[in-house]
Amino acid sequence: MTQSGFDVTGRIALVTGGGTGVGKAVSRSLSAEGWRVVITGRRKDVLEAAAAELFAESGNEVNWVACDFGDPASVQALFEEIKSTFGRLDLLVNNAGIGNSPVPLEEISFEEWSAVVAANLTGAFLCTQQAFRIMKTQDPQGGRIINNGSISATTPRPNSAPYTSTKHAITGLTKSAALDGRNFNIACGQIDIGNAASDMTARMEAGVLQPNGDLMPEPTIDAARVGEAVVYMAGLPLDANVLTITVMATTMPFVGRG
Repeated sequence: MTQSGFDVTGRIALVTGGGTGVGKAVSRSLSAEGWRVVITGRRKDVLEAAAAELFAESGNEVNWVACDFGDPASVQALFEEIKSTFGRLDLLVNNAGIGNSPVPLEEISFEEWSAVVAANLTGAFLCTQQAFRIMKTQDPQGGRIINNGSISATTPRPNSAPYTSTKHAITGLTKSAALDGRNFNIACGQIDIGNAASDMTARMEAGVLQPNGDLMPEPTIDAARVGEAVVYMAGLPLDANVLTITVMATTMPFVGRG
């Protein structure tokens, strides 16, 4: 039972990119709250190790399924396994994604652009599409989708065109899914994360390129803070929705990017 009174007993949550970083932190928080968590990503060994670790911490079983999010057949197989194993899906957290090489825009290859779009945007769309198909037809009807938008869904960093483009697009996907899900009791919201500590943010301690050309170390926050925010969003009854929320290091460059 969450603080809002929403009973999550037996509720099924799927977290993409759930084996590492922010996704693992989100999975940890959901599992500790009593959700039945399924983590998914590309690397089976990473998923298996993360599932065992999370189970040891919470005592709640954590399942895993490997998936290539840019491949429609792989995503379809993932959701078919979710439905056949659990019979329903109550929460999808679209977290999986990759960054791009921090080089000038004109030096980004088409192959890298395509890879970032596939992982960050196409994957989120395909997972949202499959989640809708389950949530519309299950009994009781409905569910919740939470997208990882990132601070870059609002404000870019230098040399980040592929990543920033996909994250701006995630905001459009969030709003469209929130609108299209209304009549089917499907709520969709977005969490924009700023500098949560992970492998992707490790370079921030050495210095990150700023718009004025300087390199500056940036503060980070424990990724557990993101997990706590997702637990709050996911713990609301379906007649309430957090459409957007920003969780960030208090003193990081964002408001004005400086």
